[in-house]
Amino acid sequence: MTTSDEELARARKIPVDQVPLLREARGTTNETLARTPEGALRKALVRLDRADLPTERGMFRLEQLRDDEGKVPEQALETALGQMWTAVRSSPPSPVTAGVPTLQDGIGTRAGPAPTAGMAMTAWEWLGPGNIGGRTRGLVVDPDDPDRMWAASAGGGVWHTGDGGAWWAPVDDFLGNLACACLAMDPADHRRLYVGTGEGFSNGDALRGSGIFTTADTVTWVPLPATQTPDFHYVSRIAVSSTGEVLIAATGTGLHRCDDPARATWRRVLDVPVGDVRFDPGDDLRAVAGAMADGEAWYTRDGGLTWTPAARGPWGGRVELAYAARTSEVVYASVEATDGEIWRSDDGGASYRRRGTLAPNGLKAPYLGKQGWYDNAVWAGDPTDEDLLVVGGINLWRSTDGGHRLREISTWWHGRSVHADQHAIVSHPGYDGTGNRTVFFGNDGGVFKAVDLAAVGTEPEPPFTAGWTELVNNYGATQFYGGAGNAASGTIVGGAQDNGTLAVGPADGSEAWRSIFGGDGGWCAADPTDPDVFYGEYVRLGIHRCVDGATTDGESAGVPWYERYINGQVLNPVDNTWQWKPVPYRIPDAMSGSALFIAPFVLDPNAPRRLLAGGMSLWRTDDAKAPNTLSTGPKWRAVKPPAGKPVSAIAVAPGHPDVIWVGHTDGRVFRTGDGTAPMPSWDRVGVTGPRPLEPARYCTCLTAVAGDPDTVYAAFGGYVRGNLWVSRDGGAQWANLGSALPAAPVRALAVHPRRSSFLYCGTEVGLFASEDGGLSWSPTNEGPTNCSVDDLFWMDAALVCVTHGRGMFRIDLSGVG
Repeated sequence: MTTSDEELARARKIPVDQVPLLREARGTTNETLARTPEGALRKALVRLDRADLPTERGMFRLEQLRDDEGKVPEQALETALGQMWTAVRSSPPSPVTAGVPTLQDGIGTRAGPAPTAGMAMTAWEWLGPGNIGGRTRGLVVDPDDPDRMWAASAGGGVWHTGDGGAWWAPVDDFLGNLACACLAMDPADHRRLYVGTGEGFSNGDALRGSGIFTTADTVTWVPLPATQTPDFHYVSRIAVSSTGEVLIAATGTGLHRCDDPARATWRRVLDVPVGDVRFDPGDDLRAVAGAMADGEAWYTRDGGLTWTPAARGPWGGRVELAYAARTSEVVYASVEATDGEIWRSDDGGASYRRRGTLAPNGLKAPYLGKQGWYDNAVWAGDPTDEDLLVVGGINLWRSTDGGHRLREISTWWHGRSVHADQHAIVSHPGYDGTGNRTVFFGNDGGVFKAVDLAAVGTEPEPPFTAGWTELVNNYGATQFYGGAGNAASGTIVGGAQDNGTLAVGPADGSEAWRSIFGGDGGWCAADPTDPDVFYGEYVRLGIHRCVDGATTDGESAGVPWYERYINGQVLNPVDNTWQWKPVPYRIPDAMSGSALFIAPFVLDPNAPRRLLAGGMSLWRTDDAKAPNTLSTGPKWRAVKPPAGKPVSAIAVAPGHPDVIWVGHTDGRVFRTGDGTAPMPSWDRVGVTGPRPLEPARYCTCLTAVAGDPDTVYAAFGGYVRGNLWVSRDGGAQWANLGSALPAAPVRALAVHPRRSSFLYCGTEVGLFASEDGGLSWSPTNEGPTNCSVDDLFWMDAALVCVTHGRGMFRIDLSGVG
């Protein structure tokens, strides 16, 4: 007898409409949920509300890349990097700019990899996290030495380990593009590797790529010039023939084939978006390919010169494929459909038949969880058993009968299991199905290992944690959105993509970061007067508060969830339902979901009990430390009315609490001079006069200057010139400081605490420094990396650099000025 949604809701005392949501998010069935211990169910419900949201995250990130016409120009990132290299070569920079080391030698033509974490000059210190990874879409294991592996991270470039994952290091932090989506090794020459850049899986936060890079010695990586074109902006998969002669790249514009030894000539052999391509391991004339989004599959019998659509059923969405290691006549397809379907071919990919794809209770197994366009992986690498299959979406599932029945083997919300969102599954080179059954997995949390595939996830009930090993050791690919720190205690917190709000203490080291809140993290704040109080957020202004110095995740300390959210959201401990407190103890824009996916909030530097949060309106609480109960907490009120577009940036003038600046996603900037009043008056600035504020695009950052209420810096998104502006007269007149910076989004601006003319600018292509108030900029510098710098903050005179792809870095600038 099966358990209905209604029966489970009554038994668990939850609304019936939460049952299918919970089942979907956890990739399980009513019968499994019915057996789940009460404590585990409560944790699952909490984490359900904090789940990864790749679609919304993607659109948020994409919005910041558009120009005034709403477009992202062709070759945008390549152009920005090219401008940087050109500036360096035409005008060699000084050794140091505003205390930041400047890169001078070998720019763009490095003879070898950058040192670990980009610290070619010892001024930069990488803070980590080394124990909390990031989105990993590709894995390669060296057949000659299985302890040597490479991983492709979506924002932090290619990583290498020589000891089986005990310690990782980046191969080159200054690779021309760090948005790596796939890896391939030449089967005939294991020193030759290829990495494809740019994610094409419809997640708009995906950085655009710059084609394919290669190495002939596993050390020095160079681009393939013929692929530095729009056809190769998004390289999702690379297949290499067994002889190494033929390359086939699956891209957003189709399949591209190259049999030229110099890799200078490519031919498009299929002209629809393709997400996957695989050579038959035993026959270079045979290969299969799967569609990026329209449910198609193809096969070739002439080495990829021509492709024929496979005979199949009514497919939809992304299609991932895998040859069975025992016989290449068997090919499996993991089809996105709604929440995942498994199909099997017994004729080398020419035709497919649907398998049951059934959970243990006989109902359909929702293994992709309605986001198979984003995370979809399939493996059939057992040379003794073509019916052994592993598929991955949010969680991992195993089948022993060729996809007819599936069993869940990982639990995304449990810390001892495998992280959510599976992208790559790779066998150990010695995998033989008996003595060696080791398999590696790449997901949004980094790299994981099953020492024995048959022994993982064997518990009778969730959570499924048995047999899993995390290999995230110095694998610093975390994608942060924001950060903050308490200078007195030395504790730092940061909000990360799909890794929540993380924290590290001054003595912890890069391998000791901890989670204090889950899901997608965002902006952060640290109370400068109380080292125990930190603030972070889940999406759309889900502001939460930590009062134990960021030492625990709250759950392990026994802190009720209704005491952690301060935006008015409550998980009722009686019936496990999410509720909202009455006015004025809630932020209505958070309740309605009208705030940005990662919405700004700031702690007033003049009054640490005052928080300002941006939705459609600007919201203020003057009692951010007020105790939380089920019905009360900090009081919120709107202090700026809506202006048509969401608030995207906020700044309060240090020393002048009444001066507040607010930016919006359409580029408009507002100022008030009575910000502490019950209802401040606001003026839009930069509209008239001889020197107006020109950008009409996403305002990413506003930075006020201590002791000077009339000066503010405004930063903007878009791959265009002119993304940094300054006003020194309260917003009446503006000057463009961005003409010498690359044509890329500017995301952060910091002013040296003792030298106001020393500026530090975080952009999509790294950090830049100025010693003259932004009139001129270092062409580039030796660190931290080529990836996006999303935030900058001070710990006394140490500048902390928050990156979206390489974690955090710190540089001591106390000797400057």
